[in-house]
Amino acid sequence: MNSEDSLIQIELNVLQDIATIIADSRGQIVESLEKCLKILKKNLDLENCVIYKLEDDMLNIFASIDFNKHQKIISEYRLGEGATGLAAKSMEPVVIENVHNDILFLNKSGNRSSDTISYIAVPMIVEHETIGVLATNLTKSTKIDFDDTVRILSIISSLFAQSMYSHFVLEDEKEKLKDLKQYYKMEWDSKVHNFGDIIGESKKMKDVYRVIERIAQSDVTILVRGETGTGKELVAAAIHKRSRRAEEPFVKLNCAAITDSLLESELFGHEKGAFTDAKETRKGRFELADKGTLFLDEIGDISASAQVKLLRVLQEREFERVGGSKTIKVNVRLVAATNRNLEQMVKDGEFREDLYYRLNVIPIDLPPLRKRGEDIKLLVNFFLERAVKNHKKMVTITDEAMDKLMGYPWPGNVREMENTIERIVLMGDEKGINAADMLLLLPALKNEKLIEEYKTISMENRTLDELEKEAIAKALKDCSNNQSKAAEMLGITVRQIGYKVKKYGI
Repeated sequence: MNSEDSLIQIELNVLQDIATIIADSRGQIVESLEKCLKILKKNLDLENCVIYKLEDDMLNIFASIDFNKHQKIISEYRLGEGATGLAAKSMEPVVIENVHNDILFLNKSGNRSSDTISYIAVPMIVEHETIGVLATNLTKSTKIDFDDTVRILSIISSLFAQSMYSHFVLEDEKEKLKDLKQYYKMEWDSKVHNFGDIIGESKKMKDVYRVIERIAQSDVTILVRGETGTGKELVAAAIHKRSRRAEEPFVKLNCAAITDSLLESELFGHEKGAFTDAKETRKGRFELADKGTLFLDEIGDISASAQVKLLRVLQEREFERVGGSKTIKVNVRLVAATNRNLEQMVKDGEFREDLYYRLNVIPIDLPPLRKRGEDIKLLVNFFLERAVKNHKKMVTITDEAMDKLMGYPWPGNVREMENTIERIVLMGDEKGINAADMLLLLPALKNEKLIEEYKTISMENRTLDELEKEAIAKALKDCSNNQSKAAEMLGITVRQIGYKVKKYGI
């Protein structure tokens, strides 16, 4: 075998050994790459073999041999800086034939022996984008010339690039799954209400279904409007399930349940040390919902500062975490919801007009339960069947009791109904619930004046806030200002009624 054939065989052996190591890396990417770099050094007499990773226009050492800890830290290059940065920027190999008299050879690490003659930097490219640089020093004893070195390093850099890219994608997916698992666990643990899928055959609900079917496949922003407890979250979930993003995350946040100081952290995440309790970096809801759908309930309750940042995300699809400077880009479909009069809030200077128009691209108005006619009976039977199954107690509702439920105004809407039916099953007689029993199980039914006023209230030219305020004020009056009893009457929690009392200045 002549000298040339011998060198070719050495190169083939190097490629085979490196390919074998990469194929068997099993997630230990840095260790595997450093084994590969040692093969380059041993078989081709190359020195200071190093792999740089490109991130935020900076090249930092990802894997190396013959570099100590300090040298790794100081050996960073901006995109386009020196031979290393130039290779990354130009996406072409850069060869320094004589390192002693070429200003492109910066040698920031100072890691160069007296035998060093040349330097080669080869870009690592995946899908037409540079993800890093493979670089090495040639010495007097290097076995192959410039052209052969560039050729074999170009092949090897492609193997390294694909291996690193696959590793990064896998790690990102693992991190995303970990974050989503934690998020869904929190959602499950804190879940109080679960109405199942949307139930209703009334004309008003069929109008809602038609809108959902028409806009679900687009990425347009949706604003769902309706009183508390009408099922705004269910509409958002229905839109997500019917969209092209159905296999991606559906992430939720109730803006009214979070204090102003924590809301931005919940939305955009925070860096470690951003504030006193920020003991670790945490992704916000926008990052968790990337490629999926984000549902923001009670959007009318966010602070002025959060409004500015939310507007930017909707316009630019990017943001920074609290305490961070790195710009994060996301692809999120937003569905917002409110029971407030945003138009009046815009007039009063409480809500940004530009954000309002960004949110109100496609409005969906959910009707209150009292306007849904026979849907009340459908929902009663649905919740009754589920409660009977859960509590293993057979309870039936007589026709006269059903008439009482049909005539009740349901100020707390579907949420109040769910609580009511749960109470009926727990406390009711298995012989059947009659009208008299219903008065005991639903105390608000005793207040005929409240029901009559609900029946005679004109819904025209009345805002949701006005109706809600009036309902809460009446309930408090009937309960001698006892918020716990009033909350029970309305089918909401004590925390919710406390928030509404403060909100409306009742």
